[in-house]
Amino acid sequence: MKRFTLIGVIIILMSIILVACASPTTETAPEAQTDNRQAASTVLVYKSPTCGCCSDWVEYLEEHGYTVTVEEVTDLVAIKQQYHVPPDMGSCHTALIDGYVIEGHVPVEDIERLLSERPDVLGIAVPGMPPGSPGMEIENYPPQPFEVLTFDVGGNATVYASYPQ
Repeated sequence: MKRFTLIGVIIILMSIILVACASPTTETAPEAQTDNRQAASTVLVYKSPTCGCCSDWVEYLEEHGYTVTVEEVTDLVAIKQQYHVPPDMGSCHTALIDGYVIEGHVPVEDIERLLSERPDVLGIAVPGMPPGSPGMEIENYPPQPFEVLTFDVGGNATVYASYPQ
């Protein structure tokens, strides 16, 4: 009988060790963070079917590790209205990422800063199509200064970043 008890104790101890070794540790947390980053790195871009610079901006995002889905639309004004982009912030494409609106040729660094800081705004924009902004590099034409602006539902804007060139 003692022999079965000793074997039983050994089996129980081995089971405890195996369970302890298989238990999740804090080392699994980076996987969850990766999943969150993957969700945040998925961008939906609304653009005209004929816009080349929009395609260049999409390629720029992909080169920086973003997964981009493009939806070609003929009525960008309706998209901008749907997502409350102020008329004076408009550009040639509108993008959505992790609850924010990205209007125009916004640099990746500013998108990443937005997602990191999570300010209480609807989004950020580079109004117009300034030469030298991502996707608007024009051969034999010097980059021009531009600003990245935040905007809220009331149309209020603040400077988020400046690119003096």
